Amino acid sequence: MKKDNRTSYLFLLPYLSMFMLFIIVPVVMAIVLSFTNFNTIEMPDFVGFLNYINLLTQDEIFMQYVLPNTVLFALIVGPGGYVLSFVLAWSLAQLTAIPRTILALIFYSPSMTQGVAMAVVWKVIFSGNQSGYVNSLLMQIGFINEPLIWLQDTRFILLIMIVVALWSSMGVGFLAMLAGVLNVDETLYEAAAIDGIKNRFQELIYITIPSMKPQMLFGAVMAIVGTFSTGAIGVELTGSNPTPSYAGQLMVNHIEDYGFIRFEMGYAAALSVVLLLIIYLFSYVSKKLFSES
Repeated sequence: MKKDNRTSYLFLLPYLSMFMLFIIVPVVMAIVLSFTNFNTIEMPDFVGFLNYINLLTQDEIFMQYVLPNTVLFALIVGPGGYVLSFVLAWSLAQLTAIPRTILALIFYSPSMTQGVAMAVVWKVIFSGNQSGYVNSLLMQIGFINEPLIWLQDTRFILLIMIVVALWSSMGVGFLAMLAGVLNVDETLYEAAAIDGIKNRFQELIYITIPSMKPQMLFGAVMAIVGTFSTGAIGVELTGSNPTPSYAGQLMVNHIEDYGFIRFEMGYAAALSVVLLLIIYLFSYVSKKLFSES
């Protein structure tokens, strides 16, 4: 028995090593550095909870722009992308194999090429001159008289970021949901029809969703992590960090600003710990909602 256990742990060793190296160690280091003043050159100085106190009382950018932007972005993109992923997964499951595979690849591909797509497609669509598709269309129908600089206008930056994020939200969670819908036992639908289920909506509520709770939980966690860890969208679209007047500044952008531009690693670590706690809280709520128990 002991030999079998040693063999099992041996097979787990590569995964455990990677998990420790790239997850546990960085998290522990971030927590430790969050209690220090560290500029990446000199030795860290222990400052206790000063970084967290400054975050709540001194960082006006965080309280006025970053936190509201992140909450609004997460509340729209998180649930919106999650619901959209499920609806598309359920719709594709009704098709035959070949068109389902082609459409799934089409929906999934933006999440793989997000940076390239933002740099090429969306910058052209929201270009600030008459050749931009949005400006050209709105000027043709007489909605505007002159081109708008969409990606530098503080009124539209966050809205455009939300649109782009929803467009590219069909990631791994979407594929997991599609697999979950396709693997629901067909006999359950037959039994439900005998018991009085009369339409597809009732099948969805009483059979499909309860049968794929693990995939729903995985999709929820991936949506939460993806939403709160998003930072490249605003930077790619506007070409700067911070974004113009902090209109599209999210927590990840704020962390990068302090960590890799100002080199205040201790404060950046405190921000990352707060972000980690937020993600954990939302993930815990999702786990309770989709728990099998």
